[in-house]
Amino acid sequence: MYRVALVDDERLILEGLSRVVPWESLGCCVAGTASDGREGLALIRREQPDMVLTDIRMPNMDGLTMLAALHSEFPQMQMTVLTAYRDFDYAKRALTLGVCRYLLKPSKMDEIHEAVRFMAARLDALSPPEEGAEEESAEGGEAGSFIVNAALEYMRSHCAEHISLADVADHVYVSQWHLSKLINRHTGQSFFDLIGGMRIDRAKVLLADPAMRVHAVAEEVGYNDVAHFSKSFKRIVGKTPGEYRASLTRK
Repeated sequence: MYRVALVDDERLILEGLSRVVPWESLGCCVAGTASDGREGLALIRREQPDMVLTDIRMPNMDGLTMLAALHSEFPQMQMTVLTAYRDFDYAKRALTLGVCRYLLKPSKMDEIHEAVRFMAARLDALSPPEEGAEEESAEGGEAGSFIVNAALEYMRSHCAEHISLADVADHVYVSQWHLSKLINRHTGQSFFDLIGGMRIDRAKVLLADPAMRVHAVAEEVGYNDVAHFSKSFKRIVGKTPGEYRASLTRK
């Protein structure tokens, strides 16, 4: 029996899917249900079902990022989207991120049955992956790239704040361990190197303003200690902040 997780913020739909779909005759059983994205992600991580039927327009969830996160972390998990969101480009992107079927509400029961049968057939056809092969494919694929890009965008927007790897991982719905591996694989750098580089890039822009003191620049880009800022700046740029500012005036 394949185990299925159901995620939808409409209680009637959630109850209908649980009770009306003949899961047993389809070779499945319901492993659990959730009524929003965060709750759904926790359910899926806890139960690790074979299949997921989920909406993508719910509270506390960026639908595409969640789909990418699930496919990246659990590449053999089969996913079907059940939603009222009728955007072709969005649907097309969802399919590139590992979704098997994109069904529009209100869906006919035979469409849901077909989607479940299709996911079951794909699971039946899966052979046990070679050691490390499944993980490597997931990290290097479209979903992994999508997650890394979302993480980098968030980091750029918040690099001056005291954000941690855990904060970014929460934003893109993956574990810290998995995000760290994805970032390293796609960028060749660690989280700390990237966030440090982003802060220094921002500092270089601010140092172009001669009226802004170095300690103010340090605080603006997230450093409480100006000595630590200067040391980090020189390690990355090859010059101290003062030397870098002086080089700008000579150009």
